Amino acid sequence: MKRSALLLGLALALLGCGEFRRPLDAPSGGDEPPKPKAAEARKPGQLRAGVAKVEITNKKVLPLNDPLYVKALVLKTDAATVALVTLDAVAVGEIGPIGNDYLGKVRARLQKELRIAPEGVVVNASHCHGVVCADVDEKTVEAVKAATENMVPVTVGVGVGHESRVSENRRLKLKGGKEADVRHAYALPPDEDVAEVGPIDPQIGLLRLDRADGRTLAVVYNFACHPIMGVNGDGNTADVVGFASRVIENNLSDGCVALFVQGCGGDINPVRYKDVHQPRHAEPLGNVLGLSVLQAVRKIKCTDGAALAVHNEKLKLPRADHAERIDALLAEQARLVKSLKGTSLNFKTFLELANKYNLSREFPSYYSHLYMTEKAQGRDDLLKLDEANRKNIRAYLDNVLTMEKLTRVQTNLALLQKHQATNRAAGRKPLEVELVGVRVGDFVLVTFPGELTVEIGLNVKRTAPHKTTFVAGYTNGYIYYTPTAKQLRNAGAAQEDCDSLVAPEWEQIFYDRVAALLKKL
Repeated sequence: MKRSALLLGLALALLGCGEFRRPLDAPSGGDEPPKPKAAEARKPGQLRAGVAKVEITNKKVLPLNDPLYVKALVLKTDAATVALVTLDAVAVGEIGPIGNDYLGKVRARLQKELRIAPEGVVVNASHCHGVVCADVDEKTVEAVKAATENMVPVTVGVGVGHESRVSENRRLKLKGGKEADVRHAYALPPDEDVAEVGPIDPQIGLLRLDRADGRTLAVVYNFACHPIMGVNGDGNTADVVGFASRVIENNLSDGCVALFVQGCGGDINPVRYKDVHQPRHAEPLGNVLGLSVLQAVRKIKCTDGAALAVHNEKLKLPRADHAERIDALLAEQARLVKSLKGTSLNFKTFLELANKYNLSREFPSYYSHLYMTEKAQGRDDLLKLDEANRKNIRAYLDNVLTMEKLTRVQTNLALLQKHQATNRAAGRKPLEVELVGVRVGDFVLVTFPGELTVEIGLNVKRTAPHKTTFVAGYTNGYIYYTPTAKQLRNAGAAQEDCDSLVAPEWEQIFYDRVAALLKKL
């Protein structure tokens, strides 16, 4: 009896110490309502978070390849509330299926129904070119509501990852001082004209949120790259970052949500974007990015007591006057058209001759022995034929290259004319946009609605007072491309500097306001 009592006492003591505690997710049994989980009990001033995702795929317009989501991360302390929303969509208004009234409608409902102030709602579009459903605003509110209903105390960790294999700078610096762009809308300039390419930003900015029991609740990852690789069959897809998020979520705690926040990807393409020798598919690139995120996330240590702050400011930017650039491109267009010359060849004969003269540069018209026979007999019929054919090949090729230049000029001219009309209709009044700063512990994020080019983000990170500062474009609206002042003065014309509403002076205004904003965080 004494031994039995001793064993019973030991068992009870162990249970009291938690050695045999019931798993946190196990039911309590009986009809008794579940008790609050001790591990997730709220401490005064502690950061709480909730996360959710809702599918927003439009299944009526394209074959479904992989789902598109709206994801919501709601962060709350006694002093502040932030709802970070990410969309698998091209933009928050202006272009694509999401209307310009979306942000206002979502903010109004969240303020009315959840008491989340409009300035605390931060919505980032991944810039994938998937097509979302018509009621994306309803789905967004649904996601934020679900996130608020599942708030738990969290610990916070911040880190950085690295991935340089999935992206390339699409601006090509040419030997003549101009810059061209790698797009499907443009023919690329000849290889011999390309001098160098611009930088990429391989850094992955990371925010990790863990429950009190160590399970990961959410991962926010910031990276700069256009997710526009596409998939086999041209199906509806969240593209590179959709696959990356799936990898992350499938390899962390059950229920973990990965939220991609697009960085300064205005001039950053997926690598091998123009490859024509194998099918273009976003999944391999997404897998690589996702694994790099996981590698870095697993090194992050989460701690308690993270502060939360958000500052939302209005910024007025000068509008561009594109008249001079339009006139320059019109003159270039006229010059190129005038330079086209008549040629004896058509496409069929050009291809035939080009193949022959590339295959055998010394003896293209026949085998070498006939050239030697003619030479021995004092004749040069084949040599004269080769001279004439080479001249015609060069003339035809010159026309082809001129037409390729024309396609670039005319595409960019249309963009400049479009935005010139918009700015004139606005009476040249400054363009008002939102600049948002969010801080979660040591994780600092600055957001902006433009398609920021990569040098903008690199410059902000280089001068930021906080080591782990990250920059997001495509947030809380959309105002087309916002490249550097130098890029906006590019004489060659590329999409980033033509598909833009802002004047070159915008860049320094942005840096000054970001510097002031970061001091507040």
